[in-house]
Amino acid sequence: VQLQASGGGVVQAGGSLRLSCAASGRTFSIWRMHWFRQTPGKEREFVARIIWSAGTTYYADSVKDRFTISREYAKGTVYLQMNSLKPEDTAVYYCAAQPNGALKPDYWGQGTLVTVSS
Repeated sequence: VQLQASGGGVVQAGGSLRLSCAASGRTFSIWRMHWFRQTPGKEREFVARIIWSAGTTYYADSVKDRFTISREYAKGTVYLQMNSLKPEDTAVYYCAAQPNGALKPDYWGQGTLVTVSS
């Protein structure tokens, strides 16, 4: 599975951005798609995930009610709609795919930088 993330940029606090992650290859093997984020000097942090076929979602408390993960199954694309952005949301955002039977994501996109200015 190959993942290509896009959509990062610079936005003012309170603004919105939508990230996209296009999956290709053995997408039929995907169970869950995730978004993570990372800032320098910190560990990668879970943001949200979605069950690829069913669309069931789960969020980190820090983004709940502000971010929405969704997917277009036929296009093989997962999205992260980010609203009410805060400076602390500044990070490199990564999409990741967790195959059927895997305990964690095995495939990672290249990351896209989101910068929220105050």
